[in-house]
Amino acid sequence: MAIPITHADRTFVALRNAIVEGEILAGSKLNEAELAHRYEVSRAVIREAINRLSTCNLIERRPNVGARVVTLSYDGLIHLYAVREALEGMAARLAAKHMPETDIDEVYALLASHAAEVKGEQTYYQEAGDVDFHYRIIKGSHSPQLTTMLLEGIYHLVRMYRVQLGMAGPRVSNAWDEHKHIIMAIKNRDGELAEMLMRRHIQYSRLHIEELLH
Repeated sequence: MAIPITHADRTFVALRNAIVEGEILAGSKLNEAELAHRYEVSRAVIREAINRLSTCNLIERRPNVGARVVTLSYDGLIHLYAVREALEGMAARLAAKHMPETDIDEVYALLASHAAEVKGEQTYYQEAGDVDFHYRIIKGSHSPQLTTMLLEGIYHLVRMYRVQLGMAGPRVSNAWDEHKHIIMAIKNRDGELAEMLMRRHIQYSRLHIEELLH
């Protein structure tokens, strides 16, 4: 039986997507009344959504200022990607041990579906969830604690950097190639290599975004 989706859940997801994709600008103040009108819900629903967004690290609260969308900054990137590198590296290592062959084959198919976009060196944009390579590897780790820390903690903040600063040119095809080598290592059950490749991939992504922030 499917779990019913509430107004609060739908509003939370819509607000989260608007922040991640830059529709609601980084650093902007969140006005409960305006958002309630925009999403046609009560202020109580908006307040609940904002509280949930705080746990995703997309919102920061300041005394006498209220809730604001986080700002994309160089320092924020460095701290976030240091944590991401360690945790996603571990996820790749564990995926090499625990990820079923059927799930690995699905990731290969996912990368194949991205190939046309990558060949044109367009923006390598991946929706959240099962169509995101990183999401699939994190889930493939089969570690409840690691999955919670990544998917409920920093996943959407990472996506905010990835989506808004994005990739173009050679980095597009390079990132796709790096994804391919990571899943190959996982398929070969080489956890050490999978972790090394994932950590290196995230380092390269960080360096690319650093250039865009300067």
